[in-house]
Amino acid sequence: MPTTTTPTEEHQERWHTIVDDPLLSELPYKVETNRRGQIVLSPHSAEHSDRQGDLIALLYEHGGEGRARPEFPIVTPMGTKVADVIWVTAQRREEMKATGDPPTLAPEICVEIMSESNDWEEMDEKRRLYREAGADEVWVVEPDGSVRVFADDELERSELAPGFPSSM
Repeated sequence: MPTTTTPTEEHQERWHTIVDDPLLSELPYKVETNRRGQIVLSPHSAEHSDRQGDLIALLYEHGGEGRARPEFPIVTPMGTKVADVIWVTAQRREEMKATGDPPTLAPEICVEIMSESNDWEEMDEKRRLYREAGADEVWVVEPDGSVRVFADDELERSELAPGFPSSM
């Protein structure tokens, strides 16, 4: 009898194939997949890495009870997307684990750092996908360092980390 899998399970299985491939593990790129499971590569720069580190430090300073993590995969109907930085509480992380690996439930905050390799069309899609997956807020750090916070609409500041600066 043939087994059937859901699109979510297919994305999770595809992600494991990618993660387990020794040739792909050494790539100096951010790896994501699209809705067809095809690999999408984005180059990283030292500045991007610096911004991730600064974000993580600021989240620990202003985020309350939770953990910051870089490069976190989240399965969406449009493939596995990898948030540049996330903020997640212990309770949400346990809920996320119950959805599989990578999870289909997003952490409370997903952060994307804009670079030359992406644009607002891509950011708008990721914002929508992270919110549909359960993120309470999605932040976008623009090239000038300004931090834009989104829930249903754009917010003046984060409700989850209200002391977080609006610019880095």
